[in-house]
Amino acid sequence: MNTKTGRMKKLQYIVFICAVFLTGVACDKKLDILPQNNITPSQIQTSADVEAVLFGAYKLLQGDGAYGEQYILVPDLIADAEQIKFIGTFTDYSDITRKIQDKTNGLAAGIWATGYTTINVANTVLDKISVVNADERDAIIGEAKFIRGMVYFQLANIYGLPYSAGNTSSNLAVPLMLSPVYAYDSTKDKPARATIDEVYNQVIADLKDAVAKLPESADNGRATKYSAEAFLARVYMNMADYADAAAAADDVINSGLYALTPSFGAEFNNTSNSSEDIFAIQETSQSNAGTTNGGISTFYQALPSGRGDVQTDPKYFNHFDDANDDRAAFFYSGTSIAGFDGTYTFKWVEFYKAIPVVRLAEMYLTRGEANLHLGTPVGGSTSAQDYNTVRARSNAASKASVRVNDFVEERLRELGFEGDRMFTLKRLKMNVDNLPYTDGRLILPIPQAEIDVNGNLAQNPGY
Repeated sequence: MNTKTGRMKKLQYIVFICAVFLTGVACDKKLDILPQNNITPSQIQTSADVEAVLFGAYKLLQGDGAYGEQYILVPDLIADAEQIKFIGTFTDYSDITRKIQDKTNGLAAGIWATGYTTINVANTVLDKISVVNADERDAIIGEAKFIRGMVYFQLANIYGLPYSAGNTSSNLAVPLMLSPVYAYDSTKDKPARATIDEVYNQVIADLKDAVAKLPESADNGRATKYSAEAFLARVYMNMADYADAAAAADDVINSGLYALTPSFGAEFNNTSNSSEDIFAIQETSQSNAGTTNGGISTFYQALPSGRGDVQTDPKYFNHFDDANDDRAAFFYSGTSIAGFDGTYTFKWVEFYKAIPVVRLAEMYLTRGEANLHLGTPVGGSTSAQDYNTVRARSNAASKASVRVNDFVEERLRELGFEGDRMFTLKRLKMNVDNLPYTDGRLILPIPQAEIDVNGNLAQNPGY
């Protein structure tokens, strides 16, 4: 058993983790001067205390169990064909690419644990909101709900069938926990899985409230109104709610606060948000495992700096339709830690840089495709214009007219290696790695350690 797998398999039932979350994640302010095991809810007494807890949620998003790695890499391992090749020795990663993961998969356990710990931190912020200064209260609520909504969306799509599979009132997603767990109670803290509808409704409610309460601009790395609205556009797109997806994306585009970077390469490996980043994770040497065995750059970066376990599938380049497209050259040759030569993307070539979560190019592609489905443009821009706006930045030739598959291909060229491919294929009911989009092998198991403690949790079929 490799050390990463062994560490993940030691994770216990998540409510235990939730109950003690305050021991380690209240990050850089007042709370972390207290003895590690002595922080209790009663010590959250001021606005600064609540803000410190909120920063703990952001810190969790930076880690390898969330956007620091697995929220991006695991969906791409699921939809790896003609995009990436995992050539490393970590069994849990390899099993997902081969679609043979089992109920003890360490990645499934780690994502679940990090997700529910993050949700519990957000719930704690909301529970303690009364002590926050009145002039800051709305923004803090908005940030907590933005984070909770994002995490629930990721969990629902990693552990549950896609919205496009239908039966959303009966298909199961993940448990909804909307109040903090301060002390585990075995008689009540055993929630069952909520349905797809229930989780999506909560995600939308959280993100809408975030849109209403967040400011239009904020310090680098913190959520804004448009962060929430851009993510809401992603959720609506996943639901095939094209009118709302187009409207949300259009609002972000027309805010005037974001601009495509001058070149495709300028969007990546930045020390802070680029002009294009609507929300990005701010990595540091403390938040991203980096040069050890975790973190997105570790896996995507060749020797001598990274492990180089994730190479580009040679078939990926068949998706480029213009030899002048700068994105086709945004790669380099390298060698993995296991000695395999291959091709690597430049997107994640540096450690401790901002990781884009949602960016302006996606909003153009979302509005353009949504308008194509609708047949009536939202926002005064045609589908072809939005499509060509993204291509022009990379010097790819424009097209006079476009179809849905043009957007599927353009998203792969533009958003490849960013965790988008699985969502795009599933929402459009397309095969994923030659499997039907509803195949149970395309979702992760509910961690067996959770089921062992909580008999109310139903396992996904096939596990």
